[in-house]
Amino acid sequence: MNIKHVFFDLDHTLWDFDRNSELTFNQIFKEQNIPLNIKDFLEVYMPINLNYWRLYREDKISKPDLRYSRLKDSFDALKYTVSDSLIKKISEDYITYLPNHNHLFDGTIEVLEYLKEKYTLHIITNGFEEVQNLKIQQSGIAKYFKEIITSESVGVKKPNPKVFEFALKKANAIPQDSIMIGDSYEADIKGALNFGMIAIYFTQNKNKESGVLTINTLLELKKYL
Repeated sequence: MNIKHVFFDLDHTLWDFDRNSELTFNQIFKEQNIPLNIKDFLEVYMPINLNYWRLYREDKISKPDLRYSRLKDSFDALKYTVSDSLIKKISEDYITYLPNHNHLFDGTIEVLEYLKEKYTLHIITNGFEEVQNLKIQQSGIAKYFKEIITSESVGVKKPNPKVFEFALKKANAIPQDSIMIGDSYEADIKGALNFGMIAIYFTQNKNKESGVLTINTLLELKKYL
């Protein structure tokens, strides 16, 4: 592979979203005296959140709808009554507190140190711009990346080809010398492949997608790059 540019997704790829999210909700529930067990809450919240992100990615809901409805549906599913004002407060605090917790996946720093000597590194993320930039800065990984592209800065979200077109143009790259690494098969992998890039699917699922290069740990990237 004649690769010159490596593009990473952020959440669930480098930045340990699930762990940091749990710490954030723990903090909020203590502050607001919400007696729910955090594990029980997250078991309900995580699939609801993923579904709302899918709708947001497909432009079927707005950012405020995503932030409010994922919480409302989760509390409703647990039959825990919360006022609209408290849901809005939790929603705002979640976005504020989330970048303060910055656990990375095992091997993140080691693999970025390894790759930076051989390639130009970038990030393409569908997350909210104000939060993603804070995560990157406060987790100490900003120094590894030349360009950081958020879907909000483009106006569309992965897997829309306009995101990849914008990112590659900003990075002064072409599809043939670029690779995308991410955890979302739909947004990262199919999006990149359809644009003519190479892609590596990072997943904890041991069942590999047919015909797609798959890794289960970040350090496995050393075998391919």
